[in-house]
Amino acid sequence: MLGELNEMQINNVLLSQAVGRIGCTDGKKPYITPVTYVYDGKDIIGQTKEGLKLTIMRKNPNVCFQVDIMSDMANWQSVIVFGTFYELTRKAAEKARNYLFNHVLPLMTSSTIHAHEHEVTGKADDSNRIKPVMYRIKIKEKSGRFEKQ
Repeated sequence: MLGELNEMQINNVLLSQAVGRIGCTDGKKPYITPVTYVYDGKDIIGQTKEGLKLTIMRKNPNVCFQVDIMSDMANWQSVIVFGTFYELTRKAAEKARNYLFNHVLPLMTSSTIHAHEHEVTGKADDSNRIKPVMYRIKIKEKSGRFEKQ
């Protein structure tokens, strides 16, 4: 059976995942890339570094964002969001980073790693996890579809 997700189901998909895809365009060709994110119940929050995605979104802040959950080809849910990219600064960026990290960092550490069971020889390096630019996608429209057998 194919169908449309209701508001609560859409929110559940957005809340339950940590990786989505941002689609943006420079007006000539589209660009889509996976990103780590968190949904705060209103907006999508993420981080990035300087590069093509950020350059495009700064010029054209109209973006789409897609997330899916798939058990198999006959059992899936997919959500697409249309919104506006906003680069965050200062306190807003710090607050967003804390929110993102509190929700996503626990997912980045394997549950099989326990410091008390293994010899720890160095300090953990999280520098590659922290990217300098925080952003928010203000959601204008969202929809979702599913297939279930």
